Amino acid sequence: MGRDVPSVVFSRDDRRKYREKVYRCLDVFAQMLRESRFEIERPLAGLEIELNIVDAYGEAAMRNAQVLAAIEQPDWATELGQFNIEINIEPQELGGDGAVRLEDDVRARLNHAEERARSQDGHLVLIGILPTLREQDIGEGTLSANPRYRLLNEQIFAARGEDLHLAIEGVEHLDTHADSVAPEAACTSVQLHLQVSPDAFASHWNAAQAIAGPQVAVAANSPYLFGKELHRETRIALFEQATDTRPAELKAQGVRPRVWFGERWITSVFDLFEENVSYYPALLPLCEDEDPRTELEQGRIPHLHELTLHNGTIYRWNRPVYAVVEGVPHLRVENRVLPAGPTVADVAANAAFYYGLMRVLPYAERPVWSQMSFQAAEDNLGAAARHGLDARLYWPGMGEVPAAELILRRLLPMAREGLARWGVDGPVADRLLGIIEGRCLTGRTGASWQVERVRAHERASGDRHEALRSMTLEYIERMHTNEPVHTWDV
Repeated sequence: MGRDVPSVVFSRDDRRKYREKVYRCLDVFAQMLRESRFEIERPLAGLEIELNIVDAYGEAAMRNAQVLAAIEQPDWATELGQFNIEINIEPQELGGDGAVRLEDDVRARLNHAEERARSQDGHLVLIGILPTLREQDIGEGTLSANPRYRLLNEQIFAARGEDLHLAIEGVEHLDTHADSVAPEAACTSVQLHLQVSPDAFASHWNAAQAIAGPQVAVAANSPYLFGKELHRETRIALFEQATDTRPAELKAQGVRPRVWFGERWITSVFDLFEENVSYYPALLPLCEDEDPRTELEQGRIPHLHELTLHNGTIYRWNRPVYAVVEGVPHLRVENRVLPAGPTVADVAANAAFYYGLMRVLPYAERPVWSQMSFQAAEDNLGAAARHGLDARLYWPGMGEVPAAELILRRLLPMAREGLARWGVDGPVADRLLGIIEGRCLTGRTGASWQVERVRAHERASGDRHEALRSMTLEYIERMHTNEPVHTWDV
């Protein structure tokens, strides 16, 4: 959905033409897979980081246009809400001290952006959901000015035919309705990209699905929404509900949601694109002039515009990405389960944990997805989102165990081996994976720290919002130290 789109009204003929074009793209994509036209696997890691903008009091500041104008860098962009912005980090090598250079690069860019944001009376926050966000902060007027967000909002509500129902049962209970997709803007994440060859795509996607639960358990950073304490990673449930095009009747019929874990292990990347085309009607039926079949027949690489636009409106937690760079096509797995923050060091540690595991699990002689059901992987994600490190997760050979035990005993050694295979320097791997280990040993994630501080402030003040605001200001101060969250005192 990163593409700008015009503000238009779609006709029935537009939708028919778009469907035909999407299926043509799908046929051409299948031919390209058969003919091995893709760039081979390269060990590159890229990421996107979404951030919130707040004022001096820790409240949401609706000024992303002004902040972006002040930053004035092409790698920064708008996000859904006027209190969101996003940075895109170019894919980089991880070998040697590449992970350190990546972390330093991200810190430098964020520090520059923070300095510019201050000139607009704003501050940037790396966090899964802004704790001070209130329901009155979220409405259609909150959406960024880019026409694609207005158009997406219109199409989702045209498909639903009624307001969104947000209902999350956690430590406390949230039950409310929304008349726009603006609540989705509360979800700020880090998206990790890994380029893989077509032949290796299925094993990498399956592996990413299998580890989604442990990833979320150890990185949870979204315990509050609209003043209520809900899940340790509330962003998962919120994102699923805030983009749901299905009224209750279609849910009861088993129609798939647009935020989707999936329903089976795959054998080819084609499975995912085929499911997307078969199961989901178009939200944005916009056709480009390019004829993909003609492009391929004439020796050029098609961009498959309609297929990629459609793919961008289906929010799999691990999404397949097709892209063409300098005339060469490639495939990526986009891992979307992680929240932003709390610090750049924590983000780098989460990335190292993921990339390390993805260098081992897809190549196992007896892969993990052959030993566990797909439902078990999905259940792991749900439990991890709800309970964080207190979740009990299933893993082959261990049964159902505490998340911290699974990570310490089984996954961290694999991640360390994987980083060695990437060629990451030993001290670099030790530092980053030591952060993951520290969270498991202390039981402290961004989510648990937030909850402990809010409860302490609330006992003192008796005011939940004031407690959330005070905690947020403390969080921002600690975020700038770049000391990982498991070392923060409470």
